[in-house]
Amino acid sequence: MGTQAPISTTDHQNYDRQTSIGEKLAKQKAIDDWLPITSARNAKWWYSAFHNVTAMVGAGVLGLPYAMAELGWGPGVAILVLSWVITLYTLWQMVEMHEMVPGKRFDRYHELGQYAFGEKLGLYIVVPQQLIVEVGVNIVYMVTGGKSLQKFHDTVCSNCKDIKTTYFIMIFASAHFVLSHLPNFNAISGVSLAAAVMSLSYSTIAWGASVHKGVQPDVQYGYKSKTTAGNVFNFFSALGDVAFAYAGHNVVLEIQATIPSTPEKPSKGPMWRGVVVAYIIVALCYFPVALIGYWMFGNAVQDNILLSLEKPAWLIAMANMFVVVHVIGSYQIYAMPVFDMLETLLVKKLHFKPTWMLRFITRNIYVAFTMFVAITFPFFGGLLSFFGGFAFAPTTYFLPCIMWLAIYKPRKFSLSWWTNWICIVAGIFLMVLSPIGGLRQIIIQAKDYEFYS
Repeated sequence: MGTQAPISTTDHQNYDRQTSIGEKLAKQKAIDDWLPITSARNAKWWYSAFHNVTAMVGAGVLGLPYAMAELGWGPGVAILVLSWVITLYTLWQMVEMHEMVPGKRFDRYHELGQYAFGEKLGLYIVVPQQLIVEVGVNIVYMVTGGKSLQKFHDTVCSNCKDIKTTYFIMIFASAHFVLSHLPNFNAISGVSLAAAVMSLSYSTIAWGASVHKGVQPDVQYGYKSKTTAGNVFNFFSALGDVAFAYAGHNVVLEIQATIPSTPEKPSKGPMWRGVVVAYIIVALCYFPVALIGYWMFGNAVQDNILLSLEKPAWLIAMANMFVVVHVIGSYQIYAMPVFDMLETLLVKKLHFKPTWMLRFITRNIYVAFTMFVAITFPFFGGLLSFFGGFAFAPTTYFLPCIMWLAIYKPRKFSLSWWTNWICIVAGIFLMVLSPIGGLRQIIIQAKDYEFYS
């Protein structure tokens, strides 16, 4: 009978180490299955299409005729088309970079940033900008939702008692106190689909009703302001409005993370198909609204085209209701990565248990915060161009290009190198100029504004 070899200490240590690694991985997997971005990976390509439409076609589309009035015909058309082309290119880059490392997926914008710029620097570059965009959009959408509800109420019931904007923003926020508890992107796909359909509907109403109204008798296409300085500042602020209109990139990797992927069938195939469909819909929404709205009203157009269209009342009421439904979906799309960041921080860094209660408290606090800021500063137009330039330009127009140069290192003066540098320069111009115009607009509007009126 052979004797059994004694188990050495090293074997014990190895066994313990493997067990602890196994436990760690299991724990890690449990957390990933709980976090909103990585919990569901069974989305189809059309999910990508309507999530992207919902993220992209924001209430920003209604401000495009006003932006055209500040830019003028030539520059306006050029900037609209250029923005469409540049942002489609940078979106393609992000879809490509999602899985450029075999066996790894960059499910979040900051993970890609960390790969391109290093662990620490990547976080510092991407997270603040992404948060400004997402929280900024959520605040602007609180204002938009509240104001559209107010317009609906005033249109349907013209001789009713006036109700403060504050209360309408609260009514709008109440929907989010409920919807914010949907766990992940796939869970909000129904809301997102409704929102995408609504964006097409109200865009069509906006340009259709403008055509019906016809070119106004005293229409003027000259610049609004009497002073050169005024025109220059307005031009800057219009650049921000356009940047705001193309701001879906902040949630692209997060949307792509929900699509299944294998080495034979990477997620970039279905994702790109969805993006192309989304961009065609974006063009069908943006170009008619911007060009027809400006053509009919000239420089007298309001910063929200629906405000320029008073009649027919039922149609305008309906369009405002569509805006409300769409903005509800958009709010959720932009809030999901914020929830993911908050919950990752609480569970992974601060070691809270991933429970229903934790989610309930954090998400309600976040919705309450965005509602409070929206009630305090409801300057819709100025907010749009301020946030538009400040944070959208980097994350949409040139951060993907910088990452592409850092990772793929294309040959100097090659086509790829030139394309990326042109996008970077254009994006930096946008980032520097448009907040100036936006800030000036906020200051002008704030002069005669009373808090919580």
